[in-house]
Amino acid sequence: MSTDDFIRELEATANSTLPLFGLATDALERNYGHGKWTVRIILQHLADAEAVYGYRIKRVISEPNQVVWATDQDAWALRLDYARASLETASRVFEACRASTIELATRHYAAGDDLVCVHSLKGRQSLRDLFDAIVAHNQNHLSQIALALEGLPTAGGGVRTSG
Repeated sequence: MSTDDFIRELEATANSTLPLFGLATDALERNYGHGKWTVRIILQHLADAEAVYGYRIKRVISEPNQVVWATDQDAWALRLDYARASLETASRVFEACRASTIELATRHYAAGDDLVCVHSLKGRQSLRDLFDAIVAHNQNHLSQIALALEGLPTAGGGVRTSG
């Protein structure tokens, strides 16, 4: 994928994600399956994941060949109390971190295979792998949110459906 194509993917997923932080409370409390995270918790997770990926990317650019440590997303959700944390703050974190990632990708995505880190669980990863993971991660959670919101009215008066 070219740098320009990648930047478009980052912008598209951000543009799809940011409005979700302003959903009504009933929509935020929906989930996409029994025992699965609510939309609210997914959005909090996406904000923190942006920060974590951003840190890893900056680390690989400035200090290649270092170990980056895995995070326990369920522990974060529980101990950081995602169910009650501010979505306004999370939205600002997501937006700022994504803007930083776009800036870094503009300068470093093309050479991303030359810089590497060692993920504590996944092993060797290139800078490009980290960049690409941001989009894939965001798209995955957007799909989960779409499932959770299926059947809810949209702003235009229609009903959300998947696909």
